[in-house]
Amino acid sequence: MQKPQLLVPVIATSNGTLVHPAYFLLVGIPGLGPTIHFWLAFPLCFMYALVTLGNLTIVLIICVEKRLHEHMYLFLAMLSTIDLVLSSITMPKMASLFLMGIQEIEFNICLAQMFLIHALLAMESAVLLAMAFDRFVAICHPLRHASVLTGCTVAKIGLEAPTRGFVFFFPLPFILKRLPYCRTHTVTRSFCLHQDIIKLYCTDTKVNVVCGLFIILSVMGVDSRFTGFSYILILWAVLELSPQGAAFKAFNTCISHLCAVLVFYVPLIGLLVVHRLGGPTSLLHVVMANTYLLLPPIVNPLVYGARTKEICSRVLCMFSQGGK
Repeated sequence: MQKPQLLVPVIATSNGTLVHPAYFLLVGIPGLGPTIHFWLAFPLCFMYALVTLGNLTIVLIICVEKRLHEHMYLFLAMLSTIDLVLSSITMPKMASLFLMGIQEIEFNICLAQMFLIHALLAMESAVLLAMAFDRFVAICHPLRHASVLTGCTVAKIGLEAPTRGFVFFFPLPFILKRLPYCRTHTVTRSFCLHQDIIKLYCTDTKVNVVCGLFIILSVMGVDSRFTGFSYILILWAVLELSPQGAAFKAFNTCISHLCAVLVFYVPLIGLLVVHRLGGPTSLLHVVMANTYLLLPPIVNPLVYGARTKEICSRVLCMFSQGGK
């Protein structure tokens, strides 16, 4: 899929100063030819259909079933909505790249995609932290659960998550738009990320790299530490429960969320390590980035749909009624 780097049109001021390219060129998976990319488009489309169906089903079930209007399920609806939007701004463009070889993405659209990807990932990190806090209060302080996590508190968390993602990442597109670019504009992935676009500057990128790393650590870094600390306290409380059955039952309520946390943060850590090692973009870089971006929207509805009895029974009921 990768083609030789091309000279693309640029947008310039009246005095001829280079402002930014008219579009970027996306690439697929390094080392794979157009034929393999073409056939990879079909499982990618199937994955997108699965993500859409799974997450949309969870959101609709939680909205329709009034008995599911509880803290854990409301947070799950937020998580599924984020995954649905995230997959919708990445997978269709990747499918067109693989299927038809359409590499071009307009400059402003690329910046918008970059902003939405990073902002949505920050929102997902905040929701996962809120779900960890919900499990912590439910297990460690069950008598205070209803008074601590009120409907007002859940609404505030639901408002804070997109607000924080917007505030932290909104300046990035405007910063990137004002910097000079070289005349080769090939983004080394199938979607636009900040760490890839800054490599295309004609000037020193150290300040922007540090700025991007600071934002990520301020958002995902803080969230991951508090999420991990919550599970340390949960594990401590579970181990103190005397009946073994009670301890297992208490921790069993965290399994689905723990899987979601691992699926989200493990690829993120791997991606940061790969970028830290530096060097040219390789197959490992691309695989880690794709895993980090595409895996959570696929795995989350499967895990929660299979392990949440209320959602699973409602889905089975829908299918059984449809089969009659």
